[in-house]
Amino acid sequence: MSLVAPVTIHKIDGEMLTEAPDLLAVEEPLEIRLGFGPTDNREQRAVSVTMRTPGHDAELAMGFLFTEGIIHQPSDIVSCRHCVQDAHKEGNVIRVELHPDVVVDWARLSRNTFTSSSCGLCGKATIESVMALSPGRLSSDLMVEPSVLHALSGRVREVQRAFAYTGGIHAAALFDADGTLRIVREDIGRHNALDKLIGAAFWQGWLPLSQCGIFLSGRIGVELVQKSWLAGVPLLAAVGAPSSLAVEMATEAGMTLAGFVRDGRFNLYSEAQRVDRVGAEV
Repeated sequence: MSLVAPVTIHKIDGEMLTEAPDLLAVEEPLEIRLGFGPTDNREQRAVSVTMRTPGHDAELAMGFLFTEGIIHQPSDIVSCRHCVQDAHKEGNVIRVELHPDVVVDWARLSRNTFTSSSCGLCGKATIESVMALSPGRLSSDLMVEPSVLHALSGRVREVQRAFAYTGGIHAAALFDADGTLRIVREDIGRHNALDKLIGAAFWQGWLPLSQCGIFLSGRIGVELVQKSWLAGVPLLAAVGAPSSLAVEMATEAGMTLAGFVRDGRFNLYSEAQRVDRVGAEV
């Protein structure tokens, strides 16, 4: 399935109207289904429907399931593939078959809805919910130079194929201490781009990502800090601003949070010691 879709648009420039071809980022639903239970009594249940840009759907599903605490290692998964029985949903339903020994806590999963800004949970309850899933405060000796953060936006933009065509898609990039990009994923949804990245790292056995940082193309909401914390990421940087609860959670996690990473500057909101500020006052 394509990341972009062709359209014909009418361009207005002053009083001049012209017709021209254009490309849009594709947005379609993805239903994530689980197959679970003992070998002789398998069940199937839908756990999420998300609007995403098609591509890397298996990684998206695995990243989502990992950050929800349903799976913990690649061996928890028997298979992950698209369902083809329903022609009307072709390519938009993915089924993850769990190992028979994996027990799904459906009650906890149904309570874990704090990623919505309208859910009504207070900040303290939100952080406590994540702490219950996380291994605790992050411990990492990762250090990066300011120049590494300054260069990230340009480096990521160079490999954003879908953004280059549409200008309407987010990116999540995994980078190491010298700024080398290890994984870059794109999606129309910020959460989906990060889930795809974490899912890819999960499947390759790289978690926890204690020697890497993540760069995001948008703002930093609390749910993005939550996902990064569970993946063991000690440094989260973004082009945009963090929310107050994102900073509170990053502080609790021991995660370095950098915002407004663009135009040769950035702000540090927590754990500033991971950025080596040579000659700067602390």
